[in-house]
Amino acid sequence: MHRRLCLGVLASLALPGPARAAYPDRIIRIVVPFPPGGTTDILARLVADRLDKRFGQHAIIDNRPGASGNIGTKAVAGAAPDGYTLVMATINTHGINAAVFKSLPYDPVRDFAPVTVVASTPNVLLVNPAAGIADLAGLIRLAKEKPGTLAFGSTSTGGSPHMAGELLKVMAEIDLTHVPYRGGGPMLNDLIAGHIRIGFDNLPSAIGHVRAGTLRALAVTTAERFPGLPDVPTLAEAGVPGFDVPAWFGLLAPAGTPRPVVDLLQSRIAAVLAEPETRTRLLDLGATPGGASPDAFAEIVRREVARWPAVVARTGVTIE
Repeated sequence: MHRRLCLGVLASLALPGPARAAYPDRIIRIVVPFPPGGTTDILARLVADRLDKRFGQHAIIDNRPGASGNIGTKAVAGAAPDGYTLVMATINTHGINAAVFKSLPYDPVRDFAPVTVVASTPNVLLVNPAAGIADLAGLIRLAKEKPGTLAFGSTSTGGSPHMAGELLKVMAEIDLTHVPYRGGGPMLNDLIAGHIRIGFDNLPSAIGHVRAGTLRALAVTTAERFPGLPDVPTLAEAGVPGFDVPAWFGLLAPAGTPRPVVDLLQSRIAAVLAEPETRTRLLDLGATPGGASPDAFAEIVRREVARWPAVVARTGVTIE
């Protein structure tokens, strides 16, 4: 209790004028707009755990899945701008969704105060080892021999794993059927069970299965290989030149949250991400640690919102 009181006093000294209250003096809620077990959930829990251990700044995870992340994200957009409610956002909640949905229940730029990027990661193209697909060339060959008969699973409609699959269809000139799931956990379970043969997922939720041999990684979607899986090629190397669909995950507060509160959160989260233990854990999970400033993160969000309409126009993906 003494430690938490001291932290609250130190925090209050950083806040000017009306904001000079003992922040944080109660639990912070991190809304994860996807189900438990996926990459967004894994990273949010890692941050919450480290904040508690390092600062005594207790945080709880509130999973609110649905509508490709829109339900939980909307809830945070409408929350009190006091620093006690955050959203663990992704490239789709604050980038792709603005392009694939005809309308969003929130504005990814106007309705939020970016705090920091927690991590970035490749997406990964996965197959069941029993699927008889040894590499990307084999997948493309099979898809061209039997157009429309191969299905690929993804974590949600319009998410970066889904869009990676759609972009592969366009760039490799193949026909695959998309099977959307409500998060990475359910999709991986079906892929391991053999209900689907192919899947795209964020690397952190899949890397354990790859290392265990229960799933085979054919390629990562980023421009460079991931250091933790040096033998897995990029899609560009494996036969689709120019392919590059990374993913990022970051924390945002509701718009109007006092800047001193945002800066305090960013500094503490960045300190957590810079810890050798945390960095090692993230790299082992398949993610690269973040820590960007609020202004740098805001620019990332603006860039993603501007980037995806052209990709969506090329793939033809839309969501009602």
